Amino acid sequence: MSEKDYKHLIRIANTDLVGSKPILYALKKIKGVDVMISNAVCTMAAIDKTKKAGDLSDKEAEKLTMILKDMVVSDAPEWLFNKRKNPETGKDIHLIGPDLKFADENDIKMLKKIKSYRGLRHQWGLPVRGQKTKSNFRRNKGKGSLGVKKKSQG
Repeated sequence: MSEKDYKHLIRIANTDLVGSKPILYALKKIKGVDVMISNAVCTMAAIDKTKKAGDLSDKEAEKLTMILKDMVVSDAPEWLFNKRKNPETGKDIHLIGPDLKFADENDIKMLKKIKSYRGLRHQWGLPVRGQKTKSNFRRNKGKGSLGVKKKSQG
């Protein structure tokens, strides 16, 4: 590719990616995409993983965006998705970007609403996944500092 075709920023899935990085690692900037998903998407789109993101053509960028937006249709393996057996629809889906954040917030709201153990731990600001709380997570308790108060001289 010539210098004219090189782009310093490339837009894929509503996210600006750095053009100097290989496309395999540049795609990691999109929320909900890690190296495994990036590798699968590049393979499905038949794009060289070592190719710089700035050297991609507009057609290749559009192809990557389409695959990322609808990975279920793209025949990606189901273990790669981040929302398997979605409680609302029962289907496997993969969410990226703001959709992922919105779905996570809704999942936590649902857990709080049904008053499950995980939901209550989220509500109280305590660790959810079984960690010990004696020494860690002190800053989340909301009691302020635990120092000794000095006597006033009055």
